[in-house]
Amino acid sequence: MIAADLARALDPVLLAKAAGIDPDPWQAKLLRTAPRRALLLCSRQAGKSTVAAFLVLATALYVPNALVVVVSPSQRQSSELFRTIVGYHARLPGVPELVAENTLRAEFANGSRILALPGTERTIRGYAGVDLVVIDEASRVEDELLAAVRPMLATKPKSKLIALTTPAGKRGWFYDAWIGDEKWERVRVSAYDCPRISREHLEEERRSMGPILFSQEYELEFHDDTIAVFPVALIAAAFSPEVRPLW
Repeated sequence: MIAADLARALDPVLLAKAAGIDPDPWQAKLLRTAPRRALLLCSRQAGKSTVAAFLVLATALYVPNALVVVVSPSQRQSSELFRTIVGYHARLPGVPELVAENTLRAEFANGSRILALPGTERTIRGYAGVDLVVIDEASRVEDELLAAVRPMLATKPKSKLIALTTPAGKRGWFYDAWIGDEKWERVRVSAYDCPRISREHLEEERRSMGPILFSQEYELEFHDDTIAVFPVALIAAAFSPEVRPLW
Protein backbone atom coordinates (compact mmCIF):
# COMPACT_ATOMS: atom_id res chain seq x y z
CA MET A 1 0.00 0.00 0.00
CA ILE A 2 2.89 2.38 0.80
CA ALA A 3 4.48 1.69 -2.60
CA ALA A 4 1.17 2.34 -4.38
CA ASP A 5 0.66 5.58 -2.46
CA LEU A 6 4.19 6.73 -3.29
CA ALA A 7 3.60 5.97 -6.96
CA ARG A 8 0.39 8.04 -6.93
CA ALA A 9 2.22 10.90 -5.23
CA LEU A 10 4.83 10.89 -8.01
CA ASP A 11 2.30 10.43 -10.82
CA PRO A 12 -1.18 11.96 -10.28
CA VAL A 13 -2.44 10.03 -13.31
CA LEU A 14 -2.25 6.93 -11.12
CA LEU A 15 -4.31 8.78 -8.53
CA ALA A 16 -7.04 9.36 -11.10
CA LYS A 17 -6.92 5.74 -12.26
CA ALA A 18 -7.18 4.54 -8.65
CA ALA A 19 -10.46 6.49 -8.45
CA GLY A 20 -11.74 4.82 -11.62
CA ILE A 21 -10.92 7.63 -14.05
CA ASP A 22 -8.79 7.06 -17.15
CA PRO A 23 -7.60 10.57 -18.06
CA ASP A 24 -7.66 11.86 -21.61
CA PRO A 25 -4.18 12.65 -23.01
CA TRP A 26 -4.50 16.37 -22.31
CA GLN A 27 -5.63 15.67 -18.75
CA ALA A 28 -2.75 13.26 -18.17
CA LYS A 29 -0.25 15.82 -19.47
CA LEU A 30 -1.66 18.53 -17.21
CA LEU A 31 -1.63 16.27 -14.15
CA ARG A 32 1.97 15.27 -14.76
CA THR A 33 3.36 18.70 -15.60
CA ALA A 34 1.31 20.53 -12.91
CA PRO A 35 2.14 24.03 -14.25
CA ARG A 36 2.34 26.90 -11.78
CA ARG A 37 -0.04 29.06 -13.80
CA ALA A 38 -2.54 27.52 -16.21
CA LEU A 39 -5.57 28.66 -18.21
CA LEU A 40 -7.92 25.86 -19.24
CA LEU A 41 -10.30 26.90 -22.02
CA CYS A 42 -12.53 23.85 -22.32
CA SER A 43 -15.95 23.10 -23.72
CA ARG A 44 -18.85 21.79 -21.72
CA GLN A 45 -18.31 18.20 -20.55
CA ALA A 46 -14.70 18.14 -21.76
CA GLY A 47 -13.43 17.07 -18.33
CA LYS A 48 -12.07 20.32 -16.91
CA SER A 49 -13.73 19.82 -13.52
CA THR A 50 -12.39 16.27 -13.33
CA VAL A 51 -8.79 17.27 -13.99
CA ALA A 52 -9.12 20.19 -11.56
CA ALA A 53 -10.41 17.81 -8.89
CA PHE A 54 -7.35 15.58 -9.18
CA LEU A 55 -4.98 18.55 -9.19
CA VAL A 56 -6.63 19.58 -5.92
CA LEU A 57 -6.41 16.08 -4.47
CA ALA A 58 -2.77 15.62 -5.50
CA THR A 59 -1.96 18.79 -3.56
CA ALA A 60 -4.14 18.13 -0.53
CA LEU A 61 -3.11 14.50 -0.11
CA TYR A 62 0.62 14.72 -0.80
CA VAL A 63 1.57 18.19 0.45
CA PRO A 64 1.20 18.09 4.25
CA ASN A 65 -0.62 21.09 5.74
CA ALA A 66 -1.48 22.34 2.26
CA LEU A 67 -4.17 24.97 1.79
CA VAL A 68 -6.26 24.74 -1.38
CA VAL A 69 -8.88 27.36 -2.27
CA VAL A 70 -11.59 26.66 -4.85
CA VAL A 71 -13.58 29.64 -6.10
CA SER A 72 -16.46 30.04 -8.57
CA PRO A 73 -18.86 32.87 -9.47
CA SER A 74 -21.35 31.60 -6.86
CA GLN A 75 -21.27 29.51 -3.71
CA ARG A 76 -23.45 26.89 -5.38
CA GLN A 77 -20.92 26.41 -8.19
CA SER A 78 -18.02 26.24 -5.74
CA SER A 79 -19.93 23.65 -3.72
CA GLU A 80 -20.51 21.52 -6.83
CA LEU A 81 -16.81 21.35 -7.65
CA PHE A 82 -16.09 20.71 -3.97
CA ARG A 83 -18.52 17.78 -4.00
CA THR A 84 -16.75 16.37 -7.06
CA ILE A 85 -13.42 16.55 -5.25
CA VAL A 86 -14.74 14.89 -2.09
CA GLY A 87 -16.51 12.24 -4.17
CA TYR A 88 -13.28 11.21 -5.89
CA HIS A 89 -11.46 11.19 -2.56
CA ALA A 90 -13.98 8.67 -1.24
CA ARG A 91 -12.96 6.24 -4.01
CA LEU A 92 -9.27 6.30 -3.11
CA PRO A 93 -7.83 3.60 -0.85
CA GLY A 94 -4.98 4.26 1.55
CA VAL A 95 -4.90 8.07 1.30
CA PRO A 96 -5.14 10.55 4.20
CA GLU A 97 -8.67 10.45 5.58
CA LEU A 98 -11.08 13.31 6.03
CA VAL A 99 -11.22 14.40 9.67
CA ALA A 100 -13.65 17.28 9.17
CA GLU A 101 -16.07 18.15 6.36
CA ASN A 102 -19.00 20.40 5.61
CA THR A 103 -20.35 21.91 2.40
CA LEU A 104 -17.59 24.53 2.29
CA ARG A 105 -14.54 22.97 3.92
CA ALA A 106 -12.61 19.70 4.16
CA GLU A 107 -9.71 18.91 6.45
CA PHE A 108 -7.51 15.85 6.08
CA ALA A 109 -5.54 13.77 8.57
CA ASN A 110 -2.27 15.20 7.18
CA GLY A 111 -3.38 18.74 8.09
CA SER A 112 -4.29 19.83 4.57
CA ARG A 113 -7.44 21.86 3.97
CA ILE A 114 -9.71 22.59 1.01
CA LEU A 115 -11.96 25.67 1.12
CA ALA A 116 -14.80 26.31 -1.34
CA LEU A 117 -15.72 29.99 -1.69
CA PRO A 118 -17.78 32.22 -3.96
CA GLY A 119 -15.46 34.05 -6.33
CA THR A 120 -15.61 37.62 -5.13
CA GLU A 121 -12.81 39.83 -3.91
CA ARG A 122 -14.57 40.31 -0.57
CA THR A 123 -14.91 36.63 0.32
CA ILE A 124 -11.37 35.49 -0.44
CA ARG A 125 -9.33 38.45 0.78
CA GLY A 126 -7.32 37.62 3.90
CA TYR A 127 -6.21 34.09 3.05
CA ALA A 128 -2.44 33.64 2.84
CA GLY A 129 0.06 30.86 2.27
CA VAL A 130 -2.16 29.11 -0.26
CA ASP A 131 -0.64 26.18 -2.17
CA LEU A 132 -3.24 25.97 -4.94
CA VAL A 133 -6.06 28.22 -6.14
CA VAL A 134 -8.59 26.84 -8.61
CA ILE A 135 -10.88 29.40 -10.27
CA ASP A 136 -13.86 27.68 -11.86
CA GLU A 137 -15.90 29.48 -14.56
CA ALA A 138 -13.02 31.94 -14.56
CA SER A 139 -14.36 34.06 -17.43
CA ARG A 140 -17.41 34.85 -15.29
CA VAL A 141 -15.80 35.98 -12.04
CA GLU A 142 -15.12 39.64 -11.36
CA ASP A 143 -11.83 41.15 -12.52
CA GLU A 144 -10.88 42.20 -8.99
CA LEU A 145 -10.66 38.54 -8.01
CA LEU A 146 -7.28 37.99 -9.66
CA ALA A 147 -5.82 41.00 -7.83
CA ALA A 148 -7.03 39.46 -4.56
CA VAL A 149 -5.72 35.98 -5.44
CA ARG A 150 -2.13 36.81 -6.37
CA PRO A 151 -1.03 37.94 -2.87
CA MET A 152 -2.36 34.65 -1.46
CA LEU A 153 0.36 32.84 -3.45
CA ALA A 154 3.21 35.23 -2.76
CA THR A 155 4.91 33.44 0.14
CA LYS A 156 5.06 29.99 -1.47
CA PRO A 157 7.32 29.76 -4.56
CA LYS A 158 5.72 26.47 -5.63
CA SER A 159 2.13 27.67 -5.29
CA LYS A 160 -0.18 27.12 -8.27
CA LEU A 161 -3.07 28.96 -9.91
CA ILE A 162 -5.40 27.08 -12.28
CA ALA A 163 -8.28 28.86 -14.06
CA LEU A 164 -10.85 26.85 -16.01
CA THR A 165 -13.79 28.04 -18.05
CA THR A 166 -15.72 28.28 -21.28
CA PRO A 167 -15.61 31.68 -23.04
CA ALA A 168 -17.87 34.54 -21.98
CA GLY A 169 -17.19 37.19 -24.58
CA LYS A 170 -14.24 39.40 -25.38
CA ARG A 171 -14.00 40.93 -21.93
CA GLY A 172 -12.72 40.25 -18.46
CA TRP A 173 -9.40 39.14 -16.99
CA PHE A 174 -9.51 35.61 -18.38
CA TYR A 175 -9.91 36.82 -21.97
CA ASP A 176 -7.13 39.37 -21.47
CA ALA A 177 -4.85 36.66 -20.04
CA TRP A 178 -5.72 34.21 -22.81
CA ILE A 179 -4.79 36.60 -25.63
CA GLY A 180 -2.02 38.38 -23.70
CA ASP A 181 1.70 37.67 -23.53
CA GLU A 182 1.93 36.95 -19.79
CA LYS A 183 3.43 33.55 -19.00
CA TRP A 184 0.56 31.06 -18.63
CA GLU A 185 0.23 27.45 -19.67
CA ARG A 186 -2.73 27.62 -22.07
CA VAL A 187 -4.80 24.49 -22.69
CA ARG A 188 -7.63 24.53 -25.25
CA VAL A 189 -10.01 21.56 -25.48
CA SER A 190 -13.05 21.92 -27.73
CA ALA A 191 -15.93 19.47 -27.80
CA TYR A 192 -14.45 17.89 -30.92
CA ASP A 193 -11.36 16.96 -28.89
CA CYS A 194 -13.40 15.02 -26.32
CA PRO A 195 -14.01 11.34 -27.21
CA ARG A 196 -17.05 11.14 -24.91
CA ILE A 197 -19.05 13.74 -26.86
CA SER A 198 -20.66 12.33 -29.98
CA ARG A 199 -21.06 14.26 -33.22
CA GLU A 200 -24.80 13.52 -33.08
CA HIS A 201 -25.08 15.23 -29.70
CA LEU A 202 -23.17 18.24 -30.98
CA GLU A 203 -25.49 18.62 -33.96
CA GLU A 204 -28.50 18.47 -31.63
CA GLU A 205 -26.93 21.13 -29.44
CA ARG A 206 -26.17 23.34 -32.44
CA ARG A 207 -29.79 23.21 -33.55
CA SER A 208 -31.07 23.82 -30.04
CA MET A 209 -28.69 26.58 -28.95
CA GLY A 210 -28.12 28.41 -32.20
CA PRO A 211 -24.74 28.97 -33.90
CA ILE A 212 -23.38 31.78 -31.71
CA LEU A 213 -24.03 30.20 -28.32
CA PHE A 214 -22.96 26.79 -29.63
CA SER A 215 -19.68 28.17 -30.95
CA GLN A 216 -19.02 29.74 -27.55
CA GLU A 217 -19.90 26.76 -25.37
CA TYR A 218 -18.54 23.95 -27.55
CA GLU A 219 -16.14 25.49 -30.09
CA LEU A 220 -14.63 27.99 -27.62
CA GLU A 221 -15.10 31.15 -29.64
CA PHE A 222 -14.86 34.52 -27.89
CA HIS A 223 -17.65 36.74 -29.23
CA ASP A 224 -18.25 40.46 -28.98
CA ASP A 225 -20.98 41.52 -26.57
CA THR A 226 -24.30 41.33 -28.43
CA ILE A 227 -25.32 44.76 -27.09
CA ALA A 228 -22.05 46.45 -28.03
CA VAL A 229 -22.29 49.11 -30.74
CA PHE A 230 -18.76 48.46 -32.04
CA PRO A 231 -16.69 45.25 -32.07
CA VAL A 232 -13.82 45.01 -29.58
CA ALA A 233 -11.25 44.67 -32.36
CA LEU A 234 -12.48 47.89 -34.02
CA ILE A 235 -12.25 49.83 -30.76
CA ALA A 236 -8.74 48.48 -30.08
CA ALA A 237 -7.61 49.46 -33.57
CA ALA A 238 -8.65 53.07 -32.89
CA PHE A 239 -5.90 53.47 -30.28
CA SER A 240 -2.21 53.84 -30.99
CA PRO A 241 0.65 53.83 -28.43
CA GLU A 242 2.63 56.06 -30.82
CA VAL A 243 0.31 59.04 -30.29
CA ARG A 244 1.09 61.06 -27.17
CA PRO A 245 -1.88 62.45 -25.19
CA LEU A 246 -2.42 66.21 -25.32
CA TRP A 247 -2.85 66.46 -21.54
